[in-house]
Amino acid sequence: MRGTVPGLPTAVPLSAMLPGIYQEDPFTVRFVAGFDDVLAPILSTLDCLPSYFDPALAPEDFLGWLAGWVGLELDESWPVSRQRAAIAHAAQMYRMRGTVSGLRDNLEVLTGGHVQVADSGGVAWSVTPGAGFPGQDHPRLAVRVSVADPSAVSVSAVDAVVSAAKPAHVVHRVEVVAP
Repeated sequence: MRGTVPGLPTAVPLSAMLPGIYQEDPFTVRFVAGFDDVLAPILSTLDCLPSYFDPALAPEDFLGWLAGWVGLELDESWPVSRQRAAIAHAAQMYRMRGTVSGLRDNLEVLTGGHVQVADSGGVAWSVTPGAGFPGQDHPRLAVRVSVADPSAVSVSAVDAVVSAAKPAHVVHRVEVVAP
């Protein structure tokens, strides 16, 4: 929760904007100084507003709100650096959504590990009519995530990401292993 910050100086003290007669009155100067204490965090935020929209610079307590802008749900157990990376790469991840490389890149950002994706499907063309189809008859997807500490990565979270990214009729298998 944002609020007043004790000792934060204001860039524009209100007492300096008062007419001269009020600047000489100690009570009025102290009274207006109370408004300076309340307005200082607001003015500081407005001065730094572009930084709030950059995931690399935004305050930690602002990341959840920023993630909502790009349609992400951040996991509170993730380190802050991973949360920032997920927000920064969200647009690119959405652009590549539904592809093997998109799934791999998404999981690499979310887990911080190396991801291998084996897909049984394929795309090809042929000038010969009746040519064979690429890939295998039974659609399958195998995902292997290699991280230094496999216990730090939730297999169910990885499974949920894979389930959301693949077609419903494709069966999949997820492994989280050490390199």
